[in-house]
Amino acid sequence: MSSDKNTSQSLDSNLTPPWLEAYTIHDVAPPFVPARPNRDWMDHFADRQPYRCLPLSMANSTGWEINCPFALDIEWTGGPNIEDIRLSSPDKQAYIEGLAVSHFRAGIVTFHTGYLFRTPPGWAVLCGGPPNWPKDGIYPLSGLVETDWLPYPFTMNWQMTRPGKVSFEKDEPFCFISLVEGPRLEATQPKVKALKANGPLHADYQSWTKSRAEFNAKLNLGDADAVEQGWQRHYMRGEKVSGGAVTAQHNTKRRMKTPKDLRGGAVLKR
Repeated sequence: MSSDKNTSQSLDSNLTPPWLEAYTIHDVAPPFVPARPNRDWMDHFADRQPYRCLPLSMANSTGWEINCPFALDIEWTGGPNIEDIRLSSPDKQAYIEGLAVSHFRAGIVTFHTGYLFRTPPGWAVLCGGPPNWPKDGIYPLSGLVETDWLPYPFTMNWQMTRPGKVSFEKDEPFCFISLVEGPRLEATQPKVKALKANGPLHADYQSWTKSRAEFNAKLNLGDADAVEQGWQRHYMRGEKVSGGAVTAQHNTKRRMKTPKDLRGGAVLKR
């Protein structure tokens, strides 16, 4: 199954996609764009090996980013007070107070998204840091916001993990959002079962286990074909080891829609 076919598959005709409205609070707002699939640390691996993990790269791009409009430096003394955090920017034109402040103290930096989000009834915005984007010295705090009624904006908070300095580059995401349908999720009843109770699934698992063990053994022995192949691509291709067809929709790329600027401006572009 080719990636072109995978990514071109449309939503089921009975499935209505949720809508997401982002109201800018001021004339200028931070860039609000589809999430990028790439990560610097993944690019720097030999042969870009982390991209072989499809769940990893799919998580990177399943949502939208709100990006820094300018570079921002954060310094924390380790103290509990507002004055123990210093925010600065190499950009002399930067309006720092409009983007970030020390509101909660204790090494927490609060970012203003610049938007008031609205979603359909039952849908909420899940906000946090960009997936698989580790940042030394600071940690993103996640939040679930009831944007189906909220008449004011939420903020994105980062917790310094030790005294020192961290920097956000211009166009680096400080907030990553995706959507959650809360009531349906809460109504989901997980069920724990023995794998052997599902005959076809158990057989597929055993085929995968045998295939994986045989491939790794060949790889360890330096088998030419295995070394050239490098890794098994069953999940990437959306296929079973047994050769059975996968009936579920399989995606190898996520292309979120670019926010449409109905104000006539261009501040939403990266």
